[in-house]
Amino acid sequence: MPTPDEDLSQLEKDIRQLQIEYETYFAGGRKRPPAETEWRVQTAIKRFGDNSGKLKYAQTFRYNTLAAKYAKFSEIWRQRAKRVEEGRSAYGYSKVARELEQKRLEEAERQHAARIHGASAAEAAAISGRVAVTDPLKESEKVQELYKSMIEAKQAAGESADVNFEQFHKFVRTKTEQLRQQMGCQQVEYTVSVENGQVKLKAKAV
Repeated sequence: MPTPDEDLSQLEKDIRQLQIEYETYFAGGRKRPPAETEWRVQTAIKRFGDNSGKLKYAQTFRYNTLAAKYAKFSEIWRQRAKRVEEGRSAYGYSKVARELEQKRLEEAERQHAARIHGASAAEAAAISGRVAVTDPLKESEKVQELYKSMIEAKQAAGESADVNFEQFHKFVRTKTEQLRQQMGCQQVEYTVSVENGQVKLKAKAV
């Protein structure tokens, strides 16, 4: 049985295929809209929406991004299909008009990506991990919680999440001991946040 990540990758491929098939249709390369592919995309989006509570944060973010992308293009395709039905076929445009429309689509995609990127940073920061530890060796569960928060934030921000837990645990032990000695504190608070699209792990004496 496919994993949620595999299903999301398939949904991404299907949306990309749907774009190609719609462009072929509007260019006069096929007689009918790609109803079968679109049904497959809509079914997958509905299935993920119904089971959103079972997804991890990174999976939910990826799903929302794909669903928003489909919704945006779906409206564009609806408007263009309406023009085709009214006899103003997409491939009847002049070359200049087609180029202008393509530029508008590309600009809309760039703006959409920028909004998503900004939303991802804000969203990741809003759910950032926050853990206070006294002795990382005796509080392994807290370190694991912090590690999980960092990995999920990195995945959501599109960063490499190839971080070894043992090395991470060693870093937390060393940093905690260092701050306790320097600041004379009992606990060290670690915070995972996203700033300007980059994941940050900060430590402070408490």
